[in-house]
Amino acid sequence: MGNQENANNAPQQDLNELLRIRREKLQTLQENGKDPFVITKYNQEHHSDEVKSLYEAHEAELLAGREAVNTDGMDEAEARQAINDDYNERRAIMDASPIQVSIAGRMLFKRVMGKASFCNIQDLKGKIQVYVARDAIGEESYAEFKKSDIGDIFGVKGYAFRTKTGEISIHAEELTMLSKSLQILPEKFHGLTDTDTRYRQRYVDLIMNEDSRDTFIKRSKVLKSIRNYLDGQGFMEVETPMLVSNAGGAAARPFETHFNALNEDFKLRISLELPLKRLIVGGLERVYEIGRVFRNEGLDTRHNPEFTLMELYQAYTDYHGMMDLTENLYRYVAQEVTGGLELTYGENVMDLSKPFERITMVDAVKKYANVDWNEVADLEAARALAKEHHIEFEEHHKKGDILNLFFEEYVEHHLIQPTFVMDHPIEISPLTKKKPENPEYVERFEFFMNGWEMANAYSELNDPIDQRARFEAQEELFANGDEEANHTDEDFLNALSIGMPPTGGIGFGIDRMVMMMTNSPAIRDVLLFPTMKSLDK
Repeated sequence: MGNQENANNAPQQDLNELLRIRREKLQTLQENGKDPFVITKYNQEHHSDEVKSLYEAHEAELLAGREAVNTDGMDEAEARQAINDDYNERRAIMDASPIQVSIAGRMLFKRVMGKASFCNIQDLKGKIQVYVARDAIGEESYAEFKKSDIGDIFGVKGYAFRTKTGEISIHAEELTMLSKSLQILPEKFHGLTDTDTRYRQRYVDLIMNEDSRDTFIKRSKVLKSIRNYLDGQGFMEVETPMLVSNAGGAAARPFETHFNALNEDFKLRISLELPLKRLIVGGLERVYEIGRVFRNEGLDTRHNPEFTLMELYQAYTDYHGMMDLTENLYRYVAQEVTGGLELTYGENVMDLSKPFERITMVDAVKKYANVDWNEVADLEAARALAKEHHIEFEEHHKKGDILNLFFEEYVEHHLIQPTFVMDHPIEISPLTKKKPENPEYVERFEFFMNGWEMANAYSELNDPIDQRARFEAQEELFANGDEEANHTDEDFLNALSIGMPPTGGIGFGIDRMVMMMTNSPAIRDVLLFPTMKSLDK
């Protein structure tokens, strides 16, 4: 058997000794003029999946019309011989017209058997078996291969063939070590299972866990699909600053930093909203940005202080237009990424093919909490109801805030199927246009699936006088201890004074969207490098 050392059983074999042996092997290669680290490039012409598909197509063409061997009436020995002869004939036909291939990747398995060996090479697209024979690559190369370790990176040139067990493999004719692994990978049958190590050493996680690698490939597809859809709808992708003097557009505590060159304090953005609306004022009409935002808040399965947000703004539409866009976008992305319109997350199955439910927040609270907010006369009545239902509130909370607390307590976890919750109270929506027929509420919706908020959208407030009054109310909340309240942004008010058309806007949590598309249990599973506490703290 070949070298099967791994990090799981290494403590019993003296890890330090195993690491020392690997370094000695590298030193020997270097002394013999075979230093893998001096190689600057390799002609990787194929990936593992391409080799297999090329061989299958070539095989189908060359063996067209050839029937499978018929062993009826044969005894066991005769049948075995007939099958073996058929394989050899097929192999001879294929070898007479070989498909030459060149791949590169990491060796994750090796079995040495005298003059011939097998190994598995893993690349971006999967794994493929490689047959390594001394007579094919030469005695010196074969001796070096026998001394190689799991984790080493190789370039392989040769031709594709099918083994007697039916596995498409590569018969190596040239083997080149491209990088020497000086560390020991986890045991291959169990992968890397410790979640903390997976997040801290994502590079090892990607090597050992196929599901993890697939998740991040799908994440890339999600982003590509979003861009394709929005570009097709006439939206323009833009970029706005991450360092801002006023972190507005959301209810969140910002991270703060200092810019030495200007001797001025700055904040990391918590939202993309206000600069994008300035672009609508400037006449760009349809804009979006996908970017990192930063919120100084706790860590849990759905929150990371650094996360990816997408916001888009469209002139001359309202929050109903944003609902239509959201519904169509989610269907498009799900189809592109998963191949269907059903998303399975844990025990829940979300059906995106049906029209998404639309319900007001007041009706939702009435449905699930059996409380009719239309009959709640004032703040005192709201507080009394909250106490009756054991809902905690703070002194600065207004009537609308308490309605939202009822919604969070009684409604959210019921919203498994795609649902738009509309018409929020004005107290929790400082940047949203009022409903003309009922100014206590605004034209806003939150999009829910699986009991999670997935998006937040408005008919954007474009009245600069009303906006200033809303900012003043937020400043009062901040003065009374609400650290997540917005601050007045004079330049944004100036932009609104120049004139912003009626506009619909929405923000999507990209990480949660990826979690849903990949059935990932925690946000850290869809972030390549999630925020982690330092090991020395």
